[in-house]
Amino acid sequence: MKQRLTIPEWDVSDRPREKYLSKGKNALSDAELIAILFRSGSSQESALDLARKLLTYCDNSLNQLANLTIEDLIKIKGIGNAKAISLQVAFELGKRRRAESVISRKKIKSTNDILELMQHRLVDLKYEEFWVIYVNQSSAIIKMENISKGGLTSTTVDVRIIMKIALECFATGLILCHNHPSGEVKPSDADIKLTQRIKSAALTLNLSVIDHVIISNDKYYSFFNDSML
Repeated sequence: MKQRLTIPEWDVSDRPREKYLSKGKNALSDAELIAILFRSGSSQESALDLARKLLTYCDNSLNQLANLTIEDLIKIKGIGNAKAISLQVAFELGKRRRAESVISRKKIKSTNDILELMQHRLVDLKYEEFWVIYVNQSSAIIKMENISKGGLTSTTVDVRIIMKIALECFATGLILCHNHPSGEVKPSDADIKLTQRIKSAALTLNLSVIDHVIISNDKYYSFFNDSML
């Protein structure tokens, strides 16, 4: 019977917002949290029913949900631009919070630190982005820079820009990072040649290339770990 009622007609203890206030965020299911973001449902279903339908569409995977574009979301009956944007904003804030917490630690000590810093920035993209993390002698982060954005399989990287920024921020080390939207993390010939060009340019300025990490949704490749640097 409860499913036939609108949320305001439910018992107060079962309404997502009231439940959040009385029992805390950990007491809410994924569907209830999404329902709060939606604020309202449609003429046919409540916000909670709509949230459950959306999760079923994504096999109850928040990672799959995060990968949906606004265009994907509005194809689902009951979800318009406002609800789609609310979802994407929530995921984006989560990514930024995660990245900020890693940056606050300052130092890059391992490949896992690089993944924590960059994976959430890159995994959902449908195109390639190339980033450089600039560090000092103690491997503390000085600056992070998005050097270029490209197509599905490549992006153009200007080595001179990378070196110019390194000199301006007095970096001593560079960590290269880019994504492969295809999901294949093995470096292409172009990736290997680019890494060598950047390494050669860095050596002339007494800089070191510490690693080049290629990221996909659930995999990564490290040039350093594979003795490619």
